[in-house]
Amino acid sequence: MNRRYQLVSAALLLALASGCSGGNATSKSATSSPTVRPDTPSVSPQRVPGPARPSARLPGMPPPLSSTDVWAADRPGRFAPAVRGIPERIYVPNSKSDTVSEIDPRTFKVLRTFRVGHEPQHVVPSYDLRTLWVNNDLGNSLTPIDPRTGLPGRAVVVQDPYNLYFTPDGKHAVVMASADRQLVFRDPHTMAVQKVVPAPCAGVNHADFAADGRSFVVSCEFSGQLLLVDTARERVLRVLRLPTRPGKMRPMPQDVKLSPDGKVYYVADMMSDGVWLLGARDFILQGFIPTGKGAHGLYVTRDSRRLIVTNRDEGSISLLDFASRRVVATWRIPGGGSPDMGGVSPDGAVLWVSGRYNGVVYAIRLSTGKLLARIKVGSGPHGLAVFPQPGRYSLGHTGVFR
Repeated sequence: MNRRYQLVSAALLLALASGCSGGNATSKSATSSPTVRPDTPSVSPQRVPGPARPSARLPGMPPPLSSTDVWAADRPGRFAPAVRGIPERIYVPNSKSDTVSEIDPRTFKVLRTFRVGHEPQHVVPSYDLRTLWVNNDLGNSLTPIDPRTGLPGRAVVVQDPYNLYFTPDGKHAVVMASADRQLVFRDPHTMAVQKVVPAPCAGVNHADFAADGRSFVVSCEFSGQLLLVDTARERVLRVLRLPTRPGKMRPMPQDVKLSPDGKVYYVADMMSDGVWLLGARDFILQGFIPTGKGAHGLYVTRDSRRLIVTNRDEGSISLLDFASRRVVATWRIPGGGSPDMGGVSPDGAVLWVSGRYNGVVYAIRLSTGKLLARIKVGSGPHGLAVFPQPGRYSLGHTGVFR
């Protein structure tokens, strides 16, 4: 049993035995969460003072293209100069095979498969869009890929790189060291350590940044908590424990995505089977929206109107309308499946997502939910990256572009 799965097992056993974890490490915010009705899209909890709202964006962060849409740079055709001439490919980390497969999206064929470090989890575009980093979690390394050639380079030693993000000013890479319970700020090019921030929770996992870039929210999957982190000061500001829904196990938050208007974070929760709504200004829960069993990955459509949710444990994809905060469609993969992580095609027509427990990648038409292809890859495909995509810079994960 590897280190990450030992941590999962230990966390689950602790949850069953005590119903909570990390009691000494959590702030008052973690123990004073508002009660949220489990099936209500919007709730108005009592307001309490939150962190002060900065008057300006993070210094060095590119100015937003729109004051009302943080995803405005992701429209079809809005490619950065750095990615011009790069062939479109789907890069798939096969966690159980220690390989990466590259797919041609036009032919649905695997072009090549090559070895990387032990247990690759995600393929992450760099902030400057010039490199793809393979997160070899248990191999304690990052393997760079040149997207112009599709070929890997020499691995860089990095401890416990389960996931990888970049600050909006481009000054830091942030390694989600899940097993080590750390957020590690590193040089975004050399990956040299700049600062290690202990995480007061278990299983730091996914993240997204506020519209002004001054803070970001991190999910902690093994302790059911969320962290609010100050980007510039590189420190944890607050900790929030998610409530347990009736009839469900303790929350296990996964992907995090900011709403287009920058007011709400959506947090996928695979044990609560839906997404939490978290106020971006006050760090207070606003409600919960059921989507499907095992809600996991979150992706914004190219028109910024809908949130795509992968429901891994029931083999379905849900579309959530941002304006109404309601699920408007749910598509099941024919014959079943395990949709996990992925991305949207540059033209916005196709969702590419890994089938975590089926050794395949799914291509799904977003206008109809039709399964276009089921492509065989290695064992345990996880955080695949669609590259290139529209956007000026990458905030990390499998491709969060703004």
